[in-house]
Amino acid sequence: MNDSRKAPSTLEVALGSRSYPIHIGPGLLGDPRWLAPHLAGRQVMVVTNETVAPRYLARLRQGLGDDLDVRELVLPDGEATKTLASVERIWDTLLAAGFNRRCTLIALGGGVIGDMVGFAAACYQRGVAFVQVPTTLLAQVDSSVGGKTGVNHPRGKNMIGAFWQPRAVLVDTDTLATLPARELSAGLAEVIKYGLIRDADFLAWLEAQMDALRGLDAAALTRAIECSCALKAEIVAEDETEQGVRALLNLGHTFGHAIEAHQGYGHWLHGEAVGTGMLMAAELSRRLGWLSDAEVARTRAIIEAAGLPLAAPADMSVDDFLAIMRLDKKNLDSRLRLILLHTLGEACIHDATPTETLAALIEAFPRR
Repeated sequence: MNDSRKAPSTLEVALGSRSYPIHIGPGLLGDPRWLAPHLAGRQVMVVTNETVAPRYLARLRQGLGDDLDVRELVLPDGEATKTLASVERIWDTLLAAGFNRRCTLIALGGGVIGDMVGFAAACYQRGVAFVQVPTTLLAQVDSSVGGKTGVNHPRGKNMIGAFWQPRAVLVDTDTLATLPARELSAGLAEVIKYGLIRDADFLAWLEAQMDALRGLDAAALTRAIECSCALKAEIVAEDETEQGVRALLNLGHTFGHAIEAHQGYGHWLHGEAVGTGMLMAAELSRRLGWLSDAEVARTRAIIEAAGLPLAAPADMSVDDFLAIMRLDKKNLDSRLRLILLHTLGEACIHDATPTETLAALIEAFPRR
């Protein structure tokens, strides 16, 4: 990873008394200045997975100091682990250790770990502190920020959960040096999303910098993370519990979650499904008369440049898509609510798509 060792930067998620910082930069894991101030008390439990633990757990422990009661729980890796059974393992470990309401949970890993640990923290003794330490690009730019926590249900992704804000988010950019190329591409899907929904200038910058981003250029990645987190923090501050504008962050997710649920969690990475879902949303926006052919082509080009799939699963029918999409959490009063694009850089919530138009889009969309 090409690195010029930029000094860490800090953003804020402005939520009044529950505001918290997002620290972004290299070398944060082993430095107690970034983590220790956000611990509620002496009892600390670090939850991670079998992939991340051998790489970063020891370094994180260095940043905690020696005067704490620290426990560790290492869970299996993968989206299939994101279940209530895994959260019960977290609660069992906390209870066995006698942890009280002043304990702090630390989520060290990707979005699966972050979502589960946040949900466990929200429920344990009716709510305890937790800190997000995301180690994947997707988690760093999206799932670690904003307080959405939860687990999957066999009939729908993230259907069981709670809004529970962390005390801090520590984005150590050094962790991206070991990120597999497929995981990096999955994270870039969420980065592209921010440009599509709210910042056309950022989208243009991403188009110009995609080779640098995929080449793990430190300066490009840091800027992408900072811009993405700033945009998400702005939206979360406006609408913490997704009553309105926060829903725009779900561009591509209604289609993408349907792919994940149908294929089995973990077969497609979340970002891969979102990338395909964003292209489906762009195509639907064109059919509704909003996007031009050139704008859809531009959307397809940047998704392809990020190394993301451009086609839906071959074994998913129109009925498969629609049945799962009808369970989406954004839906109100049996109306399917989709996040679409008026233009590149301006998203909207749309709940009046004719079923025949949606079905025609799904039918015509490429399969692989």
